[in-house]
Amino acid sequence: MKSTKILPVIVAIAGLLLGACSGTGLALGAAAPTAPSNTYGHSAGAAAPLAGAPAAPNSQTAADAAALQSSFEAIYQKVNPSVVTIEIGSRLAGFNPQGGLGRRGNGQNAPGSQSQIVPAAEGSGFIWDSAGHIVTNNHVVDGSARITVTFSNGSSYDAKVVGTDANTDLAVIQVVGAPSSVLTPMTVGDSTQVKVGELVVAIGNPFGLANTMTTGIVSAISRSIQAGAGNSPNGPGSGQSFSIPDVIQTDAAINPGNSGGVLVDMNGTLIGVPSQIESPGGSNSGIGFAIPSAIVSQVAPQLISKGVAVHSYLGISGATVTPDVLRSLNLKDPVQGIVVASVVAGGPAAAAGLQPATVDANGAPNAAGDIITGIDGKAITRFEDLVSYLYTKTQPGQTVVLDILRAGKQIHLSVTLGTQPRN
Repeated sequence: MKSTKILPVIVAIAGLLLGACSGTGLALGAAAPTAPSNTYGHSAGAAAPLAGAPAAPNSQTAADAAALQSSFEAIYQKVNPSVVTIEIGSRLAGFNPQGGLGRRGNGQNAPGSQSQIVPAAEGSGFIWDSAGHIVTNNHVVDGSARITVTFSNGSSYDAKVVGTDANTDLAVIQVVGAPSSVLTPMTVGDSTQVKVGELVVAIGNPFGLANTMTTGIVSAISRSIQAGAGNSPNGPGSGQSFSIPDVIQTDAAINPGNSGGVLVDMNGTLIGVPSQIESPGGSNSGIGFAIPSAIVSQVAPQLISKGVAVHSYLGISGATVTPDVLRSLNLKDPVQGIVVASVVAGGPAAAAGLQPATVDANGAPNAAGDIITGIDGKAITRFEDLVSYLYTKTQPGQTVVLDILRAGKQIHLSVTLGTQPRN
């Protein structure tokens, strides 16, 4: 798939607010020695370490290393059969087999021409159930005219799109005619229990290298990434943009082709779906992002049953209160929460009477409006906290109570949530 770059976050609206993704995936790299060596990297038979060098590791260290290796091997044997390669074909309009590219008029192919499906991209996915449903990234299959799924044993089958959700960059496809023998569903874990420093394993199809396993750690949790902000075939989404909350950050190498694959814990259970990277050059720089399994578990069943997924919608843009924000808004007292930067006309927040900050001629905020400090009795200190709560604890049509700091006074506003517009 295409390389991915995270766009700058401009928090934009309700249950989620950021944008896009692309086709990039995960590939951690643990280097293995190329020749037998001792503890300090000397080739067998080389001179002994210099006097004063650290003592060689004891037998317990060697046993620990062997146990870790054995664990990785077991994870690969368990997980790899559930991971697939996804090949995308796009339609090349106006192709004339006798004369190259035919000209088109009024949006139609020229006489004697026909559209041709050509290979366009590759990505990864994983088996969701024994009915042949496969979860992947939305940006992997976006704009596809043909989808081919290849299983770990090398067999390939056509697939069709069942449902897509650009707002979480997730999609479900279904293979046609695949036997039950190749349909090994992935075991889904609980991403809410993931800890920073935890060892993780990624399996996918980086650069077309199917069945590739890599390793790393969880380097941060509770990140937000922009849904629809990458190099998908149709380009970034227009209009409102939304953010995906509770994203897992890893030092795993995310590279083209890994998008839609798996990030698993040391039990071999899914904790995330590799989706984006932070990189100026479009390839791994050690900062990768995976959509948490808690959101996958919420969205995939909706896509299978309805073809779409719904999310709660508040209808604001905002920013976490920081010292710089306090200074720019001339706020004297320290406060934690979210400055309401804008309110969408006709949205749930507008109907409830939320007041945005005022801005100067350059669009920079110069006076605070409402500051959200809590929701349903839960303290809110970051914008990500609000987005996560709306995603995981609410449904469209539900009424929530916002704790608001307005002109130095605490008030409470009831807001009936709407349905997030599709990106």
